[in-house]
Amino acid sequence: MTKIKLCGLSRACDIDVANELKPEYVGFVFARKSSRYLAPEQAAELKKLLSPDIRAVGVFVDENPQTVAGLLNDGTIDMAQLHGVESGEYIKKLRQLTDKPLIRAFRIQSAADIADAGNSSADYILLDSGAGTGSVFDWELVRNIRRPYFLAGGLSPDNVENAVNMLYPFAVDVSSGIETDGVKDKLKMAAFVAAVRKEDRL
Repeated sequence: MTKIKLCGLSRACDIDVANELKPEYVGFVFARKSSRYLAPEQAAELKKLLSPDIRAVGVFVDENPQTVAGLLNDGTIDMAQLHGVESGEYIKKLRQLTDKPLIRAFRIQSAADIADAGNSSADYILLDSGAGTGSVFDWELVRNIRRPYFLAGGLSPDNVENAVNMLYPFAVDVSSGIETDGVKDKLKMAAFVAAVRKEDRL
């Protein structure tokens, strides 16, 4: 069964909806340039409201490893998603500071990008079209990848069922595709989850 990550949650009402829908993951964005940025204190408060069955993923862009490890080790988040140009050396350093799972994001534009992703030392990889562009990349590129991955980039309630049927990703990751006017939309969140889980009901 393909798992679900609803990313960029920033309000208590978003958490309430997530608790109802039961995705496997939610994402808190700690990249300051993002419109979905959360301060660590805000994320900690939201984490208290989150069902213990749902894992909180912190999204970082070239953040200091000590900062990332601190939020993992104090329980603000359960996993870290690295969305910048973090190297293998960066991941090695982070692993010395924490034993929590790491997701490394890769922008996919060619077969070479797939090869780089496949060789990552992170626990999980995430394949995206770019940094929050909301556009889909060429899914044909990932058909032959040999390891589980999170599929991101331009997913929405309208196309995610097709993505799951075509690629069988480990997980799908959505943010702008479940928003209306830049804020999370309960109906779109529910429609996205229903579309992913449709296969399980057949």
